[in-house]
Amino acid sequence: MSEGVSRKGQWAVPFFIIWTGQQLSLIGSAAAQFALIWWLTRTTGSATVLTTATLVALLPTIVLGPIAGAYIDRWNRRVVMIVADSMVALVSLWLAYLFWRDAMQVWHVYVVMLLRSLGGSFHWPAMAASTSLMVPEKHLARVAGLNQAMNGVLSIVGAPLGALLMELLPLHGVMLVDWGTAALAVIPLFFVRIPQPQRQERAQQLSIWSAIGEGLRYVRGWPGLVVLIGAALIFKIVLTPASSLLPLLVSQHFRGNAAQLSMMEAVLGAGILIGGLVLSAWGGFRRRILTTLSGIVIFSVCFAVLGLLPGHMFPIAVGDMFVVGLMLPMIDGPIIAIFQSNIAPEMQGRVFALLGSLFSLSSPIGLILAGPISDRLGLQVWYVAAGLLCGAIGLAGFFIPALVHIEENNNRCAPEPAYETT
Repeated sequence: MSEGVSRKGQWAVPFFIIWTGQQLSLIGSAAAQFALIWWLTRTTGSATVLTTATLVALLPTIVLGPIAGAYIDRWNRRVVMIVADSMVALVSLWLAYLFWRDAMQVWHVYVVMLLRSLGGSFHWPAMAASTSLMVPEKHLARVAGLNQAMNGVLSIVGAPLGALLMELLPLHGVMLVDWGTAALAVIPLFFVRIPQPQRQERAQQLSIWSAIGEGLRYVRGWPGLVVLIGAALIFKIVLTPASSLLPLLVSQHFRGNAAQLSMMEAVLGAGILIGGLVLSAWGGFRRRILTTLSGIVIFSVCFAVLGLLPGHMFPIAVGDMFVVGLMLPMIDGPIIAIFQSNIAPEMQGRVFALLGSLFSLSSPIGLILAGPISDRLGLQVWYVAAGLLCGAIGLAGFFIPALVHIEENNNRCAPEPAYETT
């Protein structure tokens, strides 16, 4: 963050103007996403179609993430966000037109998922990199907590809001709501100034592939970051399938129905919301990584307990799921703050995009592993094994100096940050 802006305390108003527009857009997108998935389900009834739509949505982030990051570090990040959000808004308008003309087909949904994901591949790294320059370092964990709280809000209200809008409006009306909220994300970007890292002449002369290579070398040159990314990837691979397996765990093990499943998901969302608000108010331990490691240990115990509970203890499972949600912001929020406050500003686009690509790749890997293992050994085995593995990672982290001191021993080869405001 520019020192002049930080000293004057003028960061909050411009940042939260942009942040509020972005959150409203996410709410509209969650409702529209629910409507699209329900339309696919009702129209085709095909699990293959739903799976294909999910995989199509992952492709741009996995394949184009590093390339997008290199361009984000080269281009004006405010312009990148304007273009990315505008593309999402136009896609929503196109969807509204297709539904209005009753011309919607399944392949249109694949195109929409692809374009939305493409916009997100540019938007998220640009927004994350801009946040580190707009928000003073001491408040980064709190802002990350707010973002985590909003994830909880989305998980609670996204599907019900989508269902409500489908009751009140035709499908093209739901898509117009999404278009309107996307516009609310774009408009403030035309009027709010966002600090930009000083563009180095050498960086501008690098080819895109050389810039990507420079980003990879930057990551490799920071041992603590390498350890953290490796641990996060394992964490994502073993835990991503949990949301896919939860309906089966509720129905087969706890003998529940749709009401019990929705209760479990709502409680998880409530835990994420409250955990995010707590992190936002508290800020975490002074050494942020300790907040993350403590959260992982508590989370892992609860996750293993979820797999060990007998089938007649569903109420305890609901309480256990609340604590799981409570810990998620404590794990993710400090990590994001560590990245934003320690990665050189002119490298953040590449690093954040690389992380997004790796984490997106972990989702299908986890799903591929989880299905056969759960079918052969049982659902509970996956939850217990995942909890034990993640708990071991969390405990081991306290004894890895490169990880415990990740902020003190950051990449010292990075150039001193300089800023320009555009």
